[in-house]
Amino acid sequence: MDIFKNPRYRGKHVVIVAGKIFTAKTGEGAATILRKLEKTYPTKIPEVAYLPKERSLILWM
Repeated sequence: MDIFKNPRYRGKHVVIVAGKIFTAKTGEGAATILRKLEKTYPTKIPEVAYLPKERSLILWM
């Protein structure tokens, strides 16, 4: 998807459902969006991802 290449979404939580994109700055904001989307799109399963900023270090354990 082009979302991963778009710098506009870097450092944000991205929720995609029914071809629409929703963004939040925090995890709590993403949770609020998910609760609203459950009511709006009860039969759809949203995709949720956090897109780190360009120079972020991700540690795997």
